[in-house]
Amino acid sequence: MDVKRIGFLSFGHYQPIPGSVSRTAADALTQTIELAVAAEELGADGAFVRVHHFAPQLASPFPLLAAIGARTSSIEIGTAVIDMRYENPLYMAEDAAAADLISGGRLQLGVSRGSPETALRGSESFGYVPAEGETDADMARRHTELFRAAIAGAGVAEANPSMTGGQRGALAIEPQSPSLGDRIWWGAGTRATAAWAAEQGMNLMSSTLLTEDTGVPFSDLHAEQLQQYRDAWKAAGWEREPRVSVSRSILPITTDLDRRYFGASALADRHDQVGHLDGGLARFGKSYVGEPERIVEELREDAAVADADTLLVTVPNQLGVDYNAHLLETIVTQIAPALGWRH
Repeated sequence: MDVKRIGFLSFGHYQPIPGSVSRTAADALTQTIELAVAAEELGADGAFVRVHHFAPQLASPFPLLAAIGARTSSIEIGTAVIDMRYENPLYMAEDAAAADLISGGRLQLGVSRGSPETALRGSESFGYVPAEGETDADMARRHTELFRAAIAGAGVAEANPSMTGGQRGALAIEPQSPSLGDRIWWGAGTRATAAWAAEQGMNLMSSTLLTEDTGVPFSDLHAEQLQQYRDAWKAAGWEREPRVSVSRSILPITTDLDRRYFGASALADRHDQVGHLDGGLARFGKSYVGEPERIVEELREDAAVADADTLLVTVPNQLGVDYNAHLLETIVTQIAPALGWRH
């Protein structure tokens, strides 16, 4: 399968340290908007942001996505991913529909249980505590179920007849964006959660981290995850074709500045890493660093990239808009076409 869409994924880091162009939250927000505009001009297909709480990174995504939607006209905008442990599902449904309408139906919303975080039980500070006998992952899935029902138009609140002219029954949230339900993705960290996402009828979003390890290379384990997702989707009998995205760290070296930033990484970061995360083993995918021709050869051997329709490229956002636009231009002109992508 050829890569049909390619976009960038920004974690939105900001910190006043030497070398960082993104020093404040305002920098991170405005530069993400400008990079989305630049990416659209270059012909890229997507502008996605990661969501973290209690950290100097992008946090509340919907004002940012709405701003990007208002400044662009064709590029997909989305998240990869929103931690559903922290979300009020109904308020999020209103926000998501509004951002989608502003963008003209370009929102691609990645959600999940979330990743390890700096705060201890951070979602509890937001007022969300798992019910008795429920894990925080269960709570994230429960929030997701209610959110998806709300954006599908389900009645979620009883009408007040004295305010509705005698109307009774359940009211749906407003506004509604009717096709948004087909553009919800689940960020899966294991093969089992990918199969679960397929059973639920959500698209699949998978990153450079899997929270399991079987000893095989990351790309092979990743491809196995994608295959289990597709098998489960077929078994569930869904009529539409699902979308599948993977993210990769791709850092082409074509200039002296590229070499200064990432030349050492061309040797140091070319292998998978295995470590302990959340009480178990996790496998991290390698970075693709070097001359564009070499990166093309390596990506062609990445079975998961070959099986996905969407490739998200993580960007070093603290290096600024101009530099990241340069990286994206190299990728869309010298790397992506060799993977079957067409502007």
